[in-house]
Amino acid sequence: MRAGEFPNGARVLRAKIDMASGNINLRDPVMYRILHATHPRTGTQWKIYPSYDYAHGQSDAIEHVTHSICTLEFEDHRPLYDWFIANLKVPSRPHQYEFARLNLTYTVLSKRVLTELVRDGHVNGWDDPRMPTIAGLRRRGVPPEAIRDFVKRIGVAKANSVVDVGMFDFSVREVLNKKALRRMAVLRPLKITIENYPEGQVEELDAANHPDDPAAGARKIKFARELYIEQDDFMENPPKKFFRLSPGAEVRLRYAYFVTCREVIKNAKGEVTELRCSYDPATRGGNAPDGRKVKATIHWVAAAHSIPAEVRIYNPLFTQPNPTGDNFTADLNPNSLEVLPAARLEPALADARIEEPVQFERQGYFCLDRDAKPGAPVFSRTIGLRDTWAKEKATG
Repeated sequence: MRAGEFPNGARVLRAKIDMASGNINLRDPVMYRILHATHPRTGTQWKIYPSYDYAHGQSDAIEHVTHSICTLEFEDHRPLYDWFIANLKVPSRPHQYEFARLNLTYTVLSKRVLTELVRDGHVNGWDDPRMPTIAGLRRRGVPPEAIRDFVKRIGVAKANSVVDVGMFDFSVREVLNKKALRRMAVLRPLKITIENYPEGQVEELDAANHPDDPAAGARKIKFARELYIEQDDFMENPPKKFFRLSPGAEVRLRYAYFVTCREVIKNAKGEVTELRCSYDPATRGGNAPDGRKVKATIHWVAAAHSIPAEVRIYNPLFTQPNPTGDNFTADLNPNSLEVLPAARLEPALADARIEEPVQFERQGYFCLDRDAKPGAPVFSRTIGLRDTWAKEKATG
């Protein structure tokens, strides 16, 4: 063996292995590194560290691994792996197999890049819901069975390729659609007052917990004179094919009644702050006795019987399908996280638990975040009901 010096002060012991026979020709593989540094586990107890190439095969053999699976860049390292297995006294004979690594659009899986994202503060730690780590996916509410379904769908390849992240999203939606209970939540509230509804009156309506699972039962939701709807569900001057609420238009409130917008209230800046509406008492449950139809059903919560919450909307971390590795920060999405501090939720969500997914009707799938506190819930969006991100990128 002979020692060599690295610029950083580390010394490397090299073993020259003469294997000119056959098709294998190994020269000076690095076996050990002498490094005067503090190890995160052993502190300063050790100074000599085996290289990955040297320790990999032996570790597998000691642990009786039969199939060591690596990505394609390790194919050139396999001869050394095999040589150590053949020439050292190890209890088993594992074999290394190389396959193409998983690459996803709008995602980076490089440990180096992920480390830089965390270190430079582009994300809030390794469990940030935008991170493609197990901790990040778990915190975002991605169920493990969705990950397994995705892996089964794409299979394993020997050729490098990039998988559309939409395939992963599909698996997530497929699982959550079956298991997530339904609730109503208004993320960007707009107040409406039903002028012909009796003041002080409150009634309870039945709402299904899951439309495809009768066994999930139903819950009671309260209806009153003052409600909140989504800001996006109203337009003062709507274009054609906008079927939600607008002056003079009639819509169905989910599980409740038909309502018609009669008046628009604005503040000094010209912003819409309230809608004055009327309701048809005969349409309780969402159907009109005279057979008239409405083209839209919107969700809502009762103003006095809803709970305030913070909602975090997560979007892809990158704006480009294939972020550039050397300058990935240029492709970072400035809108990868949107925080909505004034959302209003139906009271049933006060009992939500971190491990239980929920669908906010017409919004997407959400989960309670670890930052939630008693009386101050925080929900993170796992995924939307549809893939709107790709369409928005395509249309600019």
